[in-house]
Parts: sequence; C-alpha cells; structure tokens
Amino acid sequence: MAYQSINPANEEVVFTAPDITDEELELALATAHQVYENTWRRLSVSIRAEIVGRAAEILRKKTDELANHLVLEMGKRIGEARLEVQLSANILEYYAKNAERFLEPQTLPEAPDAEVHIEPIGILVGIEPWNFPYYQIARVVGPQLALGNVILLKHAENVPQSALAFAKVFEEAGAPKGVYTNIFATIEQIGRVIEDDRVRGVTLTGSERAGAAVAERAGRSLKKVVLELGGSDPLIVLDDAPLEWVISSAVSGRIFNAGQACIGTKRIIVVGKERAEEFLGGFVEKLSSVKIGDPADPETILGPVSSQKALDHLLRQIDLATDAGGKVVTGGKRVDRAGYFLEPTVLTDIKEDNPIYTQELFGPVVSFYAVDSEEEAIKVANSTPYGLGGSVFTADVERGREVAVQLDTGMVFINQPFRTAPELPFGGVKNSGFGRELSDQGVFEFANRKLINVAPVLSSPFGAPNKK
Repeated sequence: MAYQSINPANEEVVFTAPDITDEELELALATAHQVYENTWRRLSVSIRAEIVGRAAEILRKKTDELANHLVLEMGKRIGEARLEVQLSANILEYYAKNAERFLEPQTLPEAPDAEVHIEPIGILVGIEPWNFPYYQIARVVGPQLALGNVILLKHAENVPQSALAFAKVFEEAGAPKGVYTNIFATIEQIGRVIEDDRVRGVTLTGSERAGAAVAERAGRSLKKVVLELGGSDPLIVLDDAPLEWVISSAVSGRIFNAGQACIGTKRIIVVGKERAEEFLGGFVEKLSSVKIGDPADPETILGPVSSQKALDHLLRQIDLATDAGGKVVTGGKRVDRAGYFLEPTVLTDIKEDNPIYTQELFGPVVSFYAVDSEEEAIKVANSTPYGLGGSVFTADVERGREVAVQLDTGMVFINQPFRTAPELPFGGVKNSGFGRELSDQGVFEFANRKLINVAPVLSSPFGAPNKK
C-alpha cells in the first residue's frame, strides 16, 4: 500500500511515504500502551485539556501552511481548506474548554448514594478518510484525548502530508510520545492492530464496505466501534419555499468540497411538477456557470475530485444511470484539461429500478426528482439504504420540523443544506453507520461509565442499613 500525494489539479506526484514496518508498528503499540497506563490517563483533565487547547492554537497559527496540504493532496479549494483548519481548531478548543464539565461524575437523582464516573478505556484506532483530512481527525482526537484515551491514527493513503502535519501539531502542543501516533499502516496491519488486546476501540469514517469489515473484525474481538459511513442526503423543497433562495443553497450544498462530503446534498426532491421544472432550469443554469479551475486560485468555485479512481467511479455511475433510463441534463463528462475534473452533473428520470436510485454520488453529481406531494417527497427521501442527513426548505419552519421528524436520518437541517459545529452531534442510522461524534456525545462513545454506589457502614448486604 503506497502512501502517496498526487496533486488532483495536475496529476503530478508530490510526496511519497513508506509503509510502517511490523517492528515500528509494534513499537507504536507498546509506546501507546505504556503512556496510557502510566501517564496520560493519570493526568488531571485540566492538563489533558490544556494540551488539546494548545493544539487548537497551533492549528490557527499554521492555517495557511496546513491548508496548502489540503489543496495539493486532495484538491480542496483554498478557501474551503482554510475553513477546515479553522473548524478543526474550533473543535479542539471546544473540548479543551468543556472537558472538565463533561467528565464530572454524574449524580443519579433517584439514587443519592450513587455516582457515574466517566473514565477512559485505553488505546483507540482511528481510520480516517481523505475528504476532510483534519476535520475528521479533530472529531475523534478532541474528545478522546481530553477523556484520557490515546490514539493510533491510520489516515487515507492519498493524504500523507496532511496526516504528518496533524501529528506534528500535537507533538508541538506537548502531548507525550504515544498519546497521538500517526501510522502509515497497511490494511492487513490494521486488522492485526484491531485484534490486539491492548486496543479497546475502533472508529472509522469511510465506505460501507470498509465499515462492515472493521466492525466484523472488531466484533470478534469484542471491541467497541463507531462508524461514520456514506450518505445520500436528500434536499426536499416544499411547495412554499422561495425557489431562487433554495436554488442557491442547493448549488452550495452539492458542490462544496467538489461534492465530496458525506452530508453534502446528493438528491434534490421538489414538491410540485411545475415548480420542479422551474427549479431544475434555474439550478442547471447556476450550476453550469460555476468556475472550474485550480483549487489554489481563490476565484475557483469547483475544483477537481480527489483522484483518478474517484473520477472513474463517478463516470461509471453516470453511465449506469443513463443505461438504466436516466437522463443527463447537464455535465456528465470529464473536463478536457489536466487533472481529475468532472463537469457538474444533473441526472433526472431516475426510477426505483435504476442502480443510482440507491447509490451514493460522491462528487459534483446530483440526482433530481419531481413529486406531487409532501408525503411522496418523504417517501423518496427515505427510500435509500442510507440515513446520515437531509434538509428541508420551507417558508414555514414548523412545517419543516414536522417533515424533519419523518426522515430516517441521524441529522436534519431546516432551510440550509447542512451544518457542522463542535456542539452539534454528528452521525447517522441505517447503512450510514452508528455512534456519534462531536458535542458531549462524542466523549461518551469510548468512555467507561463506571457506577460507584456507596452504602453506610453496617448496612445489610443488599438493602438498607442495619438498625440497632
């Protein structure tokens, strides 16, 4: 397995890193285990939080340097790259400021002699994707390092410089060696690490296939797992929503990060056939006019997808859609220039028997549906294996809430395509995975909630105190 940066904008090899050897991997495991048992878990929450907070400060100071790695390695637009660094810093700062509050022993109102203590469980393995190389890591390391767990992090093979840069941030922040360790491991090596008795949990953001494989292996070893997998998020346009406003939001929701966001808008569902026709015309016009170009250029609106593999997969999906009766309204082809650029694409006439009806489109491709009623919109929205997020646009917010509670997803956003913030729990249902990251919920996924129950001296074995 080669860890290699290839600039998606020009297809040039930028950087190559060797895989970790078995001996180096064993040393990393041993070091992580030792620092967890003897140091990290025994530090006060305030000291751990201070280190996490310093990492946030370093991210902010190095915003431009870190952002440039994202531009070169996965083609992220420079403005979006800077935003990702800042968001990652905000997440770390959030846990630095709130860790002590989150980890205070919890009293039980109905059991005044009992408390639940929040404690770490040990070494965690993080397996993270290329589309948000810093944000995905921050969602894990912020809460888990503050809690007292330690992390072995396997990043995606195409973002090794970003992986090394994030590890360097925690080194500079003063984290003891072994608290956060980047490992350029192979799939086979990761499998062995998951089964190692010193590892107590695994978190993965990635594909269904990868999630199923990791969950199976971790399950056999009785390890806790959190999975953040794919999404085919619907954007529902109700019959009272102002169309021009929704069109602008929908374009942003689809092409953000070149369409490579798990909670990006993947399917647009418009209530009312005439309104749908009007929406489609405006959406296609706006989408077709976006400036495609070098992601390092601040004027660029749509950059390349991350790799040749990603581009080829999207082109195959477009062919699948049309072979099954779907129609390409705009786009559908590779841009005639160096780099992994795909024309922004709109697919219509996608029936239930079309393979694309239930697949995730991970790039600047969207499928469009016109329906007659709110009920039909909800049915179409729910008719995929995924359940990550979704959005509802309406002039009536309360009506939007009523629709939102009927969507089979982990997240719903009313009158915006999506949103993420440190205080908002992130996660899905169905084939989109299980578990939550961010907010206080992100802390508790890999915590031992230990009950401590106290009885007075001379109490009976299982009941109230003995009476004299």
